[in-house]
Amino acid sequence: MKKAISIIKQVSELTDRVILFHSASGKDSIALLDLMHPYFKEIVCVYMYVVKDLQHINRYINYTCKKYGNVKFIQVPHFAVYSYRKSGYMGCIKNEKQRQYSMAQLTEIVREKYHIDWAFFGFKQSDSMNRRLMLRTYKDEAINEAQKKCYPLSAYKNVDILNYIEKKSLIKPEKYGNSQSTGTNISDMNYLLWLRSNFPADLKKIIEEYPMVERLLFEHDYEGTETK
Repeated sequence: MKKAISIIKQVSELTDRVILFHSASGKDSIALLDLMHPYFKEIVCVYMYVVKDLQHINRYINYTCKKYGNVKFIQVPHFAVYSYRKSGYMGCIKNEKQRQYSMAQLTEIVREKYHIDWAFFGFKQSDSMNRRLMLRTYKDEAINEAQKKCYPLSAYKNVDILNYIEKKSLIKPEKYGNSQSTGTNISDMNYLLWLRSNFPADLKKIIEEYPMVERLLFEHDYEGTETK
C-alpha cells in the first residue's frame, strides 16, 4: 500500500482535517480509514444511509470509533433517498416536492458544515470503466486538486484491499449472501434474505420505511414453494 500512503501524505501536508465518505461495512472504507488515520488530526467519516441506525451497520461504526481516537462519524441520507422520496419508491412516504441532491452537493454540504476542504473516497479504477476514465485524469491518478478530492485506492484491486484487511487483522467487511455490498440496495434479495436470517430487527426497520420490500420477500418465498 505504499502508493496509497504516498498519496495520503501529499494531502496531509496541506491539511490536518479531512472528510472520508465511509460505507461502514465495506472493504474499501475499512482499509482506507486504517491507511489514513496516522496522518490527520481529525477524520470526519460520513455514512450515507438508506435507513438510519441499522444494528448491523452501527456495530461497524462503533468498532471504528473505538479503534481510532481521531475519528468521528456522522450519518446523512444517501443521495438515492431523495429520489426515493420524490417517487414513493418501494412504498415509502412520497413527496413530489422533495429536493434532489447529488453526491457532489452532499459533499459540499458536509464541507461547509464542518469547515473542511478535502474529501476522501474509496473509489478504485477496477470498480468500473467510468471510474477508471475519471481517476486517470487526476494527479497520480488519485488527487483532484481543483475539487480537493482524493482517491488513494485508485490503483488497487479488490484482492489487494482484502489482503490488507487480513494482514492488519481489521474487522471483516460484511458479505450479504453471494454478494459483497454496502447494503444500500433495498431490493437486493441477497441483502434482504441475509438480514432476515441475521438481523431481523433491521429488516423490520427497512419494511417500516419501504413497505413493498415485504412484498418482494413474499414473492421470493412463493416462487420457492412453486418450484418444489
